[in-house]
Amino acid sequence: MRIFYINNPAAHGGKGAKYFSVIKAEFEKSHIACESVQTEYAGHGTEIIKYLDFENYDALVVSGGDGTLFETINGYFANKSAKRIPVGVIPIGRGNAFARDLDLHPEKLSEAVETILTGKTKVVDVGFCKTADSQFYFINILGFGFVTDVAKTAFKLRILGHLSYILGVLYRTISLKAFKLKMEADGKVYERENVFAEISNTRYTGKDFFMAPAAIIDDGLLDITLLNKLSRVRLLQALPKIFTGDHVKMKEVESIRAKKIKIETQPEKLLTPDGQLIGNTPIEIECLPKAIEVFVR
Repeated sequence: MRIFYINNPAAHGGKGAKYFSVIKAEFEKSHIACESVQTEYAGHGTEIIKYLDFENYDALVVSGGDGTLFETINGYFANKSAKRIPVGVIPIGRGNAFARDLDLHPEKLSEAVETILTGKTKVVDVGFCKTADSQFYFINILGFGFVTDVAKTAFKLRILGHLSYILGVLYRTISLKAFKLKMEADGKVYERENVFAEISNTRYTGKDFFMAPAAIIDDGLLDITLLNKLSRVRLLQALPKIFTGDHVKMKEVESIRAKKIKIETQPEKLLTPDGQLIGNTPIEIECLPKAIEVFVR
């Protein structure tokens, strides 16, 4: 097996760097031919993979978090190689939501490496999003509204660690305001006063948010979660329920499945695909069924 291995040293607040030599050593111990590289800046992973000659390798392995995987997926689909190779995920980020759906966990790195060496794979779905001036792929989740506003605030306060998210929630709750949403999902139209929307390929988002409990990564559909207009008190009641998936039982929450989705909002809303802050509504989204092969346990 010939592996191209890419690591994000900035993953998990800079802790990713220490895993680079550890993971390389795991491959070398098994006498695997492994070419390895570390990313140097945001977007570097996409650039590296876009121009990689897949003909020279049997697998592409990435260690990082969901943001690193986002770069990987976008580089993968921009790559012009005729040969397609499976992707191995070694989770070392904060969230690792996609890896969690593969039953891979950051505290068990040897298991993640062994999963790749064993060679068992499956093909999974990928989301494709078009905005007015850009397009990208996502493999985990795309959100906007309250969830994105919190992420944007938390990013500005990231020096505070986990406290940044708590402060983001409190700040955005105080300024809570619903917005108009018009969505067409597989031909059916929905018009709502919305607080947030999440379009999920995986069940989890972030580290522990069980956003779409019924999502399946290879069913050819994306799971849409709408949280519609509610009071600040109800919002604060809803947020803890996302850890268990019980939020889907609330009257203000709708769960919808679709392959093709069009969304308009008033006003425009910033997007968070796989935890990144990229693009704005209006958007068109399509589930690309069984679009990429990944190593699984």
